[in-house]
Amino acid sequence: MNEKVLSLNDLTMSYSGKTVLNGINLDVYRGQIIGYIGPNGAGKSTTLKIILGLIEGYGGTVEILGKNIASNNDSYKQKIGYVPENAEIYDTLTAAEYLTFIGELYGLERQKAEDKALRLLQQFDMEEVFHARISSFSKGMRQKVLIISSLLHNPDIIFLDEPLSGLDANSVMVIKDMLEDLANQGKTIFYSSHIMDVVEKISNRIVLLVNGKIAADGSFDELKAQSHEGSLEGIFNQLTGFDVHKVTAENIVSIVTEDGPHE
Repeated sequence: MNEKVLSLNDLTMSYSGKTVLNGINLDVYRGQIIGYIGPNGAGKSTTLKIILGLIEGYGGTVEILGKNIASNNDSYKQKIGYVPENAEIYDTLTAAEYLTFIGELYGLERQKAEDKALRLLQQFDMEEVFHARISSFSKGMRQKVLIISSLLHNPDIIFLDEPLSGLDANSVMVIKDMLEDLANQGKTIFYSSHIMDVVEKISNRIVLLVNGKIAADGSFDELKAQSHEGSLEGIFNQLTGFDVHKVTAENIVSIVTEDGPHE
């Protein structure tokens, strides 16, 4: 039996009387790449923030690496990495300063953090901006810094919320292969995204959240067999009841082109 690294038991969460999570039960095992998907407002980011200890007031229990995160023992945070969807990053610091600072927060010695950060940036062809201020970086460069910051301390579980935002095609391929290699090394990846083809390709298990509940849980092949759809996008649309996308697209194009081409 694989080692369980994350367990959500009857997880619930409400904001101002509105239920966001409605009884999530999920066990995640070492070496899995979980594609955690769902429509906007389904509760994906809320789940992640609860797991990471960023939100309190939830119902149910969350265990990471065998420890209940409500026990006021934050030691588990040293074993997780996180790339948020919308990250605040210290623009006035250089990449070297920022990554060294993050590495030290996770318990690395300063020199080790700096050396490791430089070697990782070199893999993304960014060594020449190691001492440049992050304020001068493009969105893709910032995203690479964030991804590196989540990996510096060699975490056991990596939480990624739209991690490919702003990345070029080559970097996307590198990240996808890297995640697969990390999983083969026994790391667990918890991956949330709206980009269905990427989730389909990299995940060995897909969890679909709809209205705060798990609507589907299995490998892509298992979900495909159950729904008789040929793509994850098709499965997603079927299970979420969203089947008007083609009509909506046609309506938009019709409105855009109704005046005819410019003379």
